[in-house]
Amino acid sequence: MTAPIMPKSDAADLIVAARIRQGLKWSDIAERIGAPVVWTVAALLGKHPVPADKATMVVEMLGLGEGVTESLIQQPTRVADDAAATDPTIYRFHEALAVYGPALKELIHEEFGDGIMSAINFKVDVSRRPDPDGDRVVVTFDGKFLDYRW
Repeated sequence: MTAPIMPKSDAADLIVAARIRQGLKWSDIAERIGAPVVWTVAALLGKHPVPADKATMVVEMLGLGEGVTESLIQQPTRVADDAAATDPTIYRFHEALAVYGPALKELIHEEFGDGIMSAINFKVDVSRRPDPDGDRVVVTFDGKFLDYRW
């Protein structure tokens, strides 16, 4: 009888701890596996399935076990808020933040330290970027960093 696959949240906890112990930045890991940094963080926090070759590289790099590799490869379960499901555009923003929010938080803390992005002194912009595969919607959130002061 085989053991059940490790929950993605458990694998994410092991990855975060190993990354910190080894003094690696998320960008170091992304560069080594040849993937965009925000995608890498989101995937390693359990929001995307990781291709087997990249999962193996991460696990070897961090000195973790095969159970983490199996967990990373699995398709995640993404749960949406029912209230966000009423409008397709609003839902996509909700989905994007559900998937990438934890990764963006990690990257903000890594780059700026302990604090938050303010939504009070905040700018937002929407623009169109032409692309051969279909125009792209570019949304920019521009918030002031507020460090925690104890």
